[in-house]
Amino acid sequence: MTTPAKTRIIETDLDAIADATGRIAVVIGKDGTLNAGARRVNKLAKGALARMVEGGALEGMKSGEVKTLAWPAGLKAEAVDVLFLEPRATALEARRAGAALGKLLGEGGMTVLAASQTRAVDLMQGIALRAYSFTARKTGAKKALGDVTIMVSKADSAQTQADDARAVAEGVFFTRDLVSEPANHLTTTEFASRIKDMEKLGLKVTVLEEDKLEALGMGCLLSVGLGSASPTKMAIMEWMGGKDGDAPLALVGKGVVFDTGGISLKPAAGMEDMTMDMGGAGVVAGVMRTLAQRKARANVVGLVGLVENMPSERATRPGDVVTSMKGDTVEIINTDAEGRLVLADVMWYAQETYKPRAMIDLATLTGAIIIGLGHENAGVFSNDDTLSAAFLKAAGTEGEGAWRMPMGQAYDDQLKSQIADMKNVGGRPAGSITAAQFLKRFVQDGMPWIHLDIAGVASVKSDTDYAPKGATGWGVMALNRLVADMLEQD
Repeated sequence: MTTPAKTRIIETDLDAIADATGRIAVVIGKDGTLNAGARRVNKLAKGALARMVEGGALEGMKSGEVKTLAWPAGLKAEAVDVLFLEPRATALEARRAGAALGKLLGEGGMTVLAASQTRAVDLMQGIALRAYSFTARKTGAKKALGDVTIMVSKADSAQTQADDARAVAEGVFFTRDLVSEPANHLTTTEFASRIKDMEKLGLKVTVLEEDKLEALGMGCLLSVGLGSASPTKMAIMEWMGGKDGDAPLALVGKGVVFDTGGISLKPAAGMEDMTMDMGGAGVVAGVMRTLAQRKARANVVGLVGLVENMPSERATRPGDVVTSMKGDTVEIINTDAEGRLVLADVMWYAQETYKPRAMIDLATLTGAIIIGLGHENAGVFSNDDTLSAAFLKAAGTEGEGAWRMPMGQAYDDQLKSQIADMKNVGGRPAGSITAAQFLKRFVQDGMPWIHLDIAGVASVKSDTDYAPKGATGWGVMALNRLVADMLEQD
């Protein structure tokens, strides 16, 4: 997998600045005061930094903006990057500022002179998150990014936080890699294999094959993969780092490794993007990796349905009726509304098997959510105000956009079928809401539940705060924060 650049936080070493290679970043606030490291840079560069500041270079700069002095005399570094950031910036400001530096990170590495910056760990995490590119399918030598050293006035209290921040970045990168992979490489079998490989981190991983899924009565999940040569699977990841006997939080992900739409075939234009239709499962896997890496004191189980939606002589047809693990029957109106079928059976299995304290599902479920919220926010649907508020707070803390959407009986009524217990679509009006209403039918009474429609945020066509265009890893940070806030407070 793609690994984040190596990072470390150390106490300021003025004598090391002259020999630092790659790039040197100097953190300066609006008053223009040069910290000790910046003063040493200025001295070595024969006053160039002071002339830049005194000449008004900081005027009009916004928090997190960078201006560069290229090939400064007196230094081995190829550039000095002046980062505008106040000493007591917020966590989000510091992380976004770090991301601005992450864009510039190259093979030579970077030394950041942060002095008394109180958010050095967030600054470091921003650098790590943004310095990402997916190169697994490119030929030629891969150029590794250099190390990042952040110098601060007091480093002794930052190391544990830094280790946890790196664990989050690794989970985000794992998700991005999965979402970026082409479908001929990330088959259902390969996806399950990568999840199984996380056993070395301490996760307990179980992979259920088609015969077991059939025995469990998972007719909805299995119906999606009938047209594909790739076998349908369910992978289960358990992290039991909390108290014995405490009910776990269940995370459920849609893992459609490629979605043609099935018999309800999608238009050809843009279909190549459907390699990202396993984004929900990718986020669940990334969260579980993070929890294991940082040894979270929580019980969490992640379950993902892995399947490919293809047309063939065996494929499910519009008009077919399938039976869910719950026992309810579903009339298939549109085979391109397959994600909810995947989630329905996996959600029911999660509740029957683990009796979780709460359940959250994630899926690149509907194009309708993109029409409603664009690429700035995921849609949040819930039956529990407390759980929903806790997630929205966690997402806000981590700077991951999320917006709660309505639900109600009128939307549910759109799913009525004349020949089965329900239809799998409710028509064009409120398409993301009727999809959530479908899933709600598979939530047991009294189970706090959130459905996250991440179709607009899982992979995007332009840079975000923390990622280049493409896979974002959205949700790993927010869910990790939710676990810390909800399950790890003493």
